[in-house]
Amino acid sequence: MKNHDRRTFLKASGLTAIGLAAPSILRLGDKAWAADEIPVGIMYSLTGTTAIVEKSMNQCAQMAIDEINAKGGVLGRKLRAIIEDPASEPRIYSEKARKLTIEDQVPVIFGCYTTASRKAVLPVVERRKGLLVWPTWYEGEECSKNVLYAGSAVPNQQLENSLPWLQKSLGKNKVFIVGSDYAFPRGMAKTSKTICEKIGMQVVGDEYLPLGHTEWASMVSKIGSSGADVIFSNVVGDSIVAFYRELRNQGYDFDKLPLCASTTTEVEIKAMGPEYALGSYVSLPYFQTVDTPQNKVFVEAFKAYAGADAVTHAAMEAVYIGVNMWAMAAEKAGDLAPDAIVANAGGLSFDAPQGKVTIDPDNLHSYLTPRIGKTRADGLLDIVDQYAEPLVPLPYSSVGETADKRVCTTSGATL
Repeated sequence: MKNHDRRTFLKASGLTAIGLAAPSILRLGDKAWAADEIPVGIMYSLTGTTAIVEKSMNQCAQMAIDEINAKGGVLGRKLRAIIEDPASEPRIYSEKARKLTIEDQVPVIFGCYTTASRKAVLPVVERRKGLLVWPTWYEGEECSKNVLYAGSAVPNQQLENSLPWLQKSLGKNKVFIVGSDYAFPRGMAKTSKTICEKIGMQVVGDEYLPLGHTEWASMVSKIGSSGADVIFSNVVGDSIVAFYRELRNQGYDFDKLPLCASTTTEVEIKAMGPEYALGSYVSLPYFQTVDTPQNKVFVEAFKAYAGADAVTHAAMEAVYIGVNMWAMAAEKAGDLAPDAIVANAGGLSFDAPQGKVTIDPDNLHSYLTPRIGKTRADGLLDIVDQYAEPLVPLPYSSVGETADKRVCTTSGATL
């Protein structure tokens, strides 16, 4: 890179150079990095209740970075991952985010899985003018200029297909909603109730247990006595394993009492044993069985990276989308600054494993393809329903009618 171009890059990125004539070091605050490196934060839990899914998200972020580096990196520089373990605790997420933004001064953090963790990190990246690339499906009702919602589904992309499908295809009309006790499951239940009212489904239960809870006997008994003919689960983390096993232990058959989940993926099914999830349904934009050329390459690459018995799933595919979308936005902007990334991300499209994914310029969320999968004996899911085209993200559709639900103008938005 010519000296003039390099000065422009450094100024825009908030970096300073040592020895422009023979550059070997970039200095970020008190932190020195090789001039051909860009430090980026990876912050997924390697321990704690959500490590069951976040470990593979961490692996996928590293795989995506390795692939990008093999193609020459970003803006001619290799990405260097700084990995932190927030241990499934929102308080630690916040601490690690401060460390990455203040001490390491990374231009981006790829991280968070639960809404609780995202809400703990959001004030840090907003105050420090950083950037979080958030991958996970969530309850909506948020839009921040410091978050790129790449690959993260919002309720209309998970519920407006699944609940009507359960009614029309399975003939079910009495739903018991169950979840872990925090913002995401409660937000999903709120939207579910609105949809059920519109289509004439009756909600006969809406119950929660703490994140990480493993004693499900009483809750399963309550479901059984509720009169429900279908269960909709927003249970998260390793609680999923305990919940499904308890349903089977009490003799429930998913052919007779179907269960559809918003969060269960191949990795939790593998952990519990496929026999416990056999015949249950999941509503997500991605499954390992998606039939696209890109997914065949993705699955093979991840198995080569993480082991032949590894499974791919929606959360890690969204991580893969996010890392690649950030790199695309940086190349388009010619800049690493978060505001430059945000300004250039809108309208970008990526040929993801699930199919084409596009960032909506109005709200920085993603056009995604809703799908419903049915768990089979090997723990993978057969796709029983899917949209022909990616669906517009409507992050505020659960809080009432607006002139344009795509634009984040509802109270509480920060974009």
